[in-house]
Amino acid sequence: MATQHSRSAARFMMAPAVILLLGWMLVPLIMTLYFSFKRYLPLRGGDLGWTGFDNYVRFVTSSAFWPSVQATLIIVGGTLLITVIFGVLLGILLNQPMWGQGVVRILVIAPFFVMPTVSALVWKNMFMDPVNGLFAHLWKAVGAQPIEWLSDISLFSIVLIVSWQWLPFATLILLTAIQSLDSEQLEAAEMDGAPVLKRFAYITLPHLSRAITIVILIETIFLLSIFAEIFVTTGGAFGSRTLTYLIFQRVLESQNVGLGSAGGVYAIILANIVAIFLMRIVGKNLDA
Repeated sequence: MATQHSRSAARFMMAPAVILLLGWMLVPLIMTLYFSFKRYLPLRGGDLGWTGFDNYVRFVTSSAFWPSVQATLIIVGGTLLITVIFGVLLGILLNQPMWGQGVVRILVIAPFFVMPTVSALVWKNMFMDPVNGLFAHLWKAVGAQPIEWLSDISLFSIVLIVSWQWLPFATLILLTAIQSLDSEQLEAAEMDGAPVLKRFAYITLPHLSRAITIVILIETIFLLSIFAEIFVTTGGAFGSRTLTYLIFQRVLESQNVGLGSAGGVYAIILANIVAIFLMRIVGKNLDA
């Protein structure tokens, strides 16, 4: 049993790390809040004084704000839907005995280790190019007109690119959960004559609920700040501008640090709303 002296010693040794972590998080947040109330234009006069809530009003009333929020939520929701569904299917498939199982698993997981900019460039130039891309040649082979992926269906294209990168992560987590499933339950259900779909619905899927929750929570945290894939492919055009990309445009392209900082505060608020929603609706599985 830990004594008062040992607990005090543990707190003392942990204090530097806690202070460093708090400073790492709080200093950027405080600076963001500070600049969000100022008119700060580095290349056009620098600090031009306090503006109060003017930056917040300007940002939220701009014509690009709500479309960017909508695009962000569509990308997050679409990617989660694809990665969870196909992650479960791939996890079940990879759990089956097959020749070269180890090599197949490595190949399936490999895309997760590719940098976002590299994967976006590969998809943009190798697959989605309307002239020389693989999809264009497949469309021409069947006598169809090639699709302008990044302009006609830009959001779907980005969801496809991001899903390809995050699917290995979901597959790895879900495969681990599937491997921990008691095989005797499935064998008993099979002997009782339960169909495959019922065995999946009543045994496998409930067992995967905690793993699916973890996949959704972790992916959402990263997907809310998606940037590289949009920067490389569409540049925020054709309705693909997310809230993160809008902030980038306000800060770097318009050189308006105050307005971009207000957008950063809105991004924090959106992330917390989504996190609370997930923890209340989906995160209940963690306590089950």
